[in-house]
Amino acid sequence: MDMNESNSAWYERAKAVTPGGVNSPVRAFNGVGGVPLVVKGGKGAKVFSSDGRELTDYCCSWGAMILGHADDEVTESIASQAAKGTTFGIVTENEVLFAERLCALVPGMDKVRAVNSGTEAVMSALRLARGVTGRDLLVKFDGCYHGHSDSMLVKSGSGVLTAGNDSSASSAGVPADFARHTVSLPYNDFDAAREFFAMRGREVAAVIVEPAAGNMGLVTPKEGFLAELRELTRASGSLLICDEVINGFRFGLSTYSSLHAGIEPDLVTLGKVIGGGLPLAAVGGKAMYMDCFAPEGSVYQAGTLAGNPLAVAAGLKTLEILERDNPYAGMSDRCARIADGVNAIAEAKGLPVRAASFGGVFTIFCSADPVRDLAGAMRCDTALYAKIFHGLYDRGIYIAPSQFECNFVSASHTDSNVDSFVSAFAGIFR
Repeated sequence: MDMNESNSAWYERAKAVTPGGVNSPVRAFNGVGGVPLVVKGGKGAKVFSSDGRELTDYCCSWGAMILGHADDEVTESIASQAAKGTTFGIVTENEVLFAERLCALVPGMDKVRAVNSGTEAVMSALRLARGVTGRDLLVKFDGCYHGHSDSMLVKSGSGVLTAGNDSSASSAGVPADFARHTVSLPYNDFDAAREFFAMRGREVAAVIVEPAAGNMGLVTPKEGFLAELRELTRASGSLLICDEVINGFRFGLSTYSSLHAGIEPDLVTLGKVIGGGLPLAAVGGKAMYMDCFAPEGSVYQAGTLAGNPLAVAAGLKTLEILERDNPYAGMSDRCARIADGVNAIAEAKGLPVRAASFGGVFTIFCSADPVRDLAGAMRCDTALYAKIFHGLYDRGIYIAPSQFECNFVSASHTDSNVDSFVSAFAGIFR
């Protein structure tokens, strides 16, 4: 086996043994065309392709790698734990320390349960909400993605949008009855939320929302929108679930809802950053709800590898570094410089492009107008985005291979990386 064979050769081999050649659809480059990137490793802000290319990575495992790839301290913590055992199916000391740290950092999080993925965290939170309210109806928002459980594949974002499907049930195999129990409202639309709750609020088990939407590109909430959802759910006896799988610990050392919206949801889902690059997510919230999970309560949830020692070790070390080094201001500044540079070039060239950024997250929207919701995202010029993607890719820069995903700046990205990004973007339209 030639370990230096091309991306194309590796991808052909992948397609022979994996559906579409990928283990998650957006990796297939369907949103931009071309042969998907295959990597053999990464370090810091760089990834190294199978055919020997070095690229500056702004995908960062969809935001999980907030410190950059193969951080020395995180990898050492994983290796140290591996030498002691990889999984036990028994409570470990680090699980307790990890839960204590999350509860200390997230206001209103009295208790937390570890799971293996964001999808699993959301699925567990929704079951809990239905169990404690005795209601079935769920409310989400158009373009927000909450994993691939059946109840949430309704007008979803992320790879569902990349595949060109924004219909009511966004996947084959989802029974119509599942979709019937999920209502999707326009994101950032105060009136739609108020009108729906006036009519059916007492039927709603939970409202789930990405506080800052990250799966139709980066779309931040209008001032007061999240507070309005908090009031509507409280008045109707429904639970508010903030899905912070992307948001949590990405914009600061807590959740978006606490740091930037000033609200306390009933339940919060976390993932990505908290796992330090390994499969780890969590659902947490007020004790009066969390105590309804088995074994204390009647809402069943379980997992053989939940809270596994390797992931918890990586997560604990990542949180420790974020607390110690506080890289958030630097990431935010570099992200803003990328967006400002792109926007200045777009304006000078008359391009229908607007880069949006917040904290260490940005999206290059191929639209002349600001994107505030799914309708705006769907008006973007995906062919122009593909041109930008490949123009940057050819110049050694890897961004999300879809108009409907976010890009991320890690603590390992430098001012020089930012300058190179802006220069490369300018070079596409020279």
